Order: sequence, then C-alpha cells, then structure tokens
Amino acid sequence: MKNLIVVRGGGDLATGTIYKLHQCGFPVLVLEIAAPSAIRRNVAFSEAVYQGTQQVENVTCRFADSLEEAVRLLENGELPLLVDPEGKSIEALKPMAVVDAILAKRNLGTHKEMAPITVALGPGFTAGVDVDAVVETQRGHNLGRVLWQGAAAPNTGVPGIIAGYGKERVIHSPAAGVLRNVCKITNTVRKGQTIAVVENEAGDVPVEATLDGLLRGLIRDGYPVTQGFKIADIDPRIGEYQNCFTISDKARCIAGGVVEAVLHLKGERGI
Repeated sequence: MKNLIVVRGGGDLATGTIYKLHQCGFPVLVLEIAAPSAIRRNVAFSEAVYQGTQQVENVTCRFADSLEEAVRLLENGELPLLVDPEGKSIEALKPMAVVDAILAKRNLGTHKEMAPITVALGPGFTAGVDVDAVVETQRGHNLGRVLWQGAAAPNTGVPGIIAGYGKERVIHSPAAGVLRNVCKITNTVRKGQTIAVVENEAGDVPVEATLDGLLRGLIRDGYPVTQGFKIADIDPRIGEYQNCFTISDKARCIAGGVVEAVLHLKGERGI
C-alpha cells in the first residue's frame, strides 16, 4: 500500500503520533502486544485490543483479528490495530515507514532494514545505526527534536514537573498481584485516599493517592502487576478535566518530530 506507515506501540504518547500521521492522510497500521498496559487509557489507541474500538478525539481505531482484516480496514481508509509484538506483518506489508513508538527505553527489535524510512522515539536507539532518525522524548528545550545522528537523552526516571509536582504524580504498585480499581479516571482524589487495591495471596494491599488532584491515568481493572509497576497518574490541576480525554502537549510535540522526519526522508530519498 502506497505511503503505508506502521507504528509499533499504541500507548498515549504513541497515539499522538498515530493520530497526527492519520490526520495528515497517511495510511497507518498500529501494532501492539496482546495485553497493553496503558495508564492514560482514554487517550490510548491500544485500548482497542480490549474494547474492539477506541476513539481518541475525532479518530477511531479498530481492532483487526488478522492481517487480512487489517488490510481491508486500511483500504477503507480506517485506522486498524493488530496484535503483532514481533512485527511479523511488516515484512508482508512492506510499508514506506516504520515508527517505533513502544517507548520501552530500549530497542525491542526495530532496525533500518524494516522499511525505506525508520524512526524511533526516545532512548534506546542510535540514529544512523539502528534507525534513520530518533525523536527526543524528554521534556525540555529539545522535546520533539529530530536527531539524525546519535541517541536521545537517557531516561531519568523522573516525570516532568506539573504545578510543582514531579515524581509524586506517578504511582507505582506497592506489591505484586492483580489490580482492582476503586476509583476511575476523571475522579478527583485526595492524598492518602485508596484509589485501587492489589489482590494477592497475602491479602489486599491498598494503593493510595500521593497528592490531591485529578486521576487522569489508571491501569485497567484486573491487570496483573509486579511490585513497582507504574499503575496511575495524578494531575494536581483539578480543573483540567478535559485533559483526561485529549492528546497531551508532549505527545503532540513528539508527533510533530515524527512527521518532520518522515516527510524529510521521503523527499530526500524520492520515495
């Protein structure tokens, strides 16, 4: 298919890229794992794995249960998602470009031979070696910058500061087990409030809010977690309710870098 772009990963940051490429008129196929663990589920196309469809803003992503179904959806101008963590469909489809938006902080198998154009987001890749271009994902002056040589800034493990809060915004599982949600995304929560529990053989372990704010991200109910697994995100700006349903500024900025890289390479190489 002409100008086809395959995006590996469908989480909230990947969704910003998928959305922008789709809106620019590119046919896009999303590849995901069988059990995605998106936190900001309202704005993650990966939720189509569980729900069959997922709408983010004005774009709907549809789950395809086979490569043939994915191709049919693409031919109809739709946005399909296929469970294919190893990227086996890439060889069959021969896309114009492959974008690694898994954001695993390491390379899980993407390489330059996959397509005429290859782009990766964040650390774990070296531009000019693993892929053609790397897009910076760390907040700051270089967010969204396209790197043609070298690697993105290493992962700091510290979330960006919002209203004076950084690491407090992100909640990690206090134990291993199965997560059971008490609250839901969009709820206003108070510091110390139980927002979920982790069920395991030792009993229920409460997951408490780390600050007052708006619960804008929470992993889906029933998901198996390990201790330390990222499970929730609180926005201290209680009035920012609509942010629970829209693509973030960070995701849009990164998406702009991806579009820049794809169009530059497409023109430079006469593709």
